[in-house]
Amino acid sequence: MAETGLRATQYTILSLLASRGPTTMAVLADLLSMDRATMGHNLRPLERDGLITIRVGREDRREREVALSHAGRSTEAKSKPSWQKAQACFEQEFGKDDALAMRRLMARIAELDLSS
Repeated sequence: MAETGLRATQYTILSLLASRGPTTMAVLADLLSMDRATMGHNLRPLERDGLITIRVGREDRREREVALSHAGRSTEAKSKPSWQKAQACFEQEFGKDDALAMRRLMARIAELDLSS
């Protein structure tokens, strides 16, 4: 991913926005199992570089809605082959079945409610 200029987390955010469309910071944070402060920290460079826009929520002014800009959509599309290559390399080294099992396990962990 180094050649894209994006960190893996940044690409993941762009990819989620590309596939889901505009969404709130809270929803993005939940999808990536991050707290809102960490999400804000990850969004600032993307906004600074013109890859995303952040605006006051349409339905709730307390929310912040995040969307891909035209440049962000282009960057996500250009970076996708590098992401896919990285995933393929990981699967080759780790093993396809083990990689799938790990992803499933991580998804289950992310769904746990550990607040109690």
